[in-house]
Amino acid sequence: MNEFYYFEPPKKQQMKRGLFIAICFTSLNSFSQDIAFGRKMVDTLTSSTFWGRGYTNDGMQKAADFLAGQFQSFGLQPMKGKDFLQPFSYPVNTFPGKMELSINGKDLVPGKDFIVSPDCKGVKGKGNFVQADSVQFVNRDNAFIVVLEDKLTWSVAGQQAGYSVVLVDKKAVSNPSSFKVNIENRLINEFKTANVCGMVKGTVKPDSIILVSAHYDHLGGMGKDTYFPGANDNASGVALLLNLARYYAANPQPYSIGFICFAGEEAGLVGSKYFTEHPLVPLKNIRFLTNTDLAGTGEEGITVVNATEFPNEFAMMNAVNKDHQLLAAINARGKAANSDHYHFTEKGVPAFFFYTLGGIKAYHDVFDQPATLPLNEHEDLFKLVVKFNEKLMGK
Repeated sequence: MNEFYYFEPPKKQQMKRGLFIAICFTSLNSFSQDIAFGRKMVDTLTSSTFWGRGYTNDGMQKAADFLAGQFQSFGLQPMKGKDFLQPFSYPVNTFPGKMELSINGKDLVPGKDFIVSPDCKGVKGKGNFVQADSVQFVNRDNAFIVVLEDKLTWSVAGQQAGYSVVLVDKKAVSNPSSFKVNIENRLINEFKTANVCGMVKGTVKPDSIILVSAHYDHLGGMGKDTYFPGANDNASGVALLLNLARYYAANPQPYSIGFICFAGEEAGLVGSKYFTEHPLVPLKNIRFLTNTDLAGTGEEGITVVNATEFPNEFAMMNAVNKDHQLLAAINARGKAANSDHYHFTEKGVPAFFFYTLGGIKAYHDVFDQPATLPLNEHEDLFKLVVKFNEKLMGK
């Protein structure tokens, strides 16, 4: 080793250091304040073009292709091979056709007045109900059941039941006695979809990887005229991920930074499970994964799942938040299988999952729309992840 030292005058050192800090701050600030881009992404992903990013009208496939195009436009590289898409398949029950229901002679509106159970079998007919209890009404001839609910919350099922259940808002109808129904379903045994995976190679330690993830799928459509926009769940998280991807593409880091938009989260964390079983990068090389979902509010702060599992990293995140005065609170939560981080930690990969608190209450319903989503902490969440990642890299 050549032990030649060059002494730089203090003033010159200070000038260079100041210039470096100014450049870094300007770069981060210009990206973190691009809330307009985040809003645009939420509006785009919740549009009817992507039909709820689900199982009818090619909604999920269109969303995957769009996200891959975004990665390419930013200058990301595919995580492995030449394609940003990691294909896989799973069974799902879908509702592409008729979605008609009237009770007591009143036509009900899909999504607002009623939803079908995710495993609902198709049904067509009319008749009368027998009341089973205070909220359940049954017609045995058609194997048809109506359940009155305070709130309509939809989900996804991978199988079809042998009967048909419809959940009806209590405010829409009372004391169901008669009905006319025409609901069509289609069970797809191998629904084909893909995770969208991109990478910015590290400049010093490219084999050390930090991942940012968010699921892009939602519930899709229920019939020909109704779809679930999924603004907070999880267009908000994808918008944050895309803003981070743009930043890191323009500002490569010592470690490689990878981005995964998972499919199949709503169907039971299917996409993340597939990735951890067929990893595109060695799992042992992943320094940390930060997964986000429901990132559209935040006036009350965030909750971090796995905070108790990784106390050192949780302390890092809290230090970032305190130093930069970003969020109102960062709450600790233990291990939970409630989003795509779970299968990574089960494989030994350290990971956090954070979601925002406060604001709108829409969840898994037709009211989770971009117009009601404030994105009030989008910029602070961006800064939190960037500065947290810097600490993970020892910067």
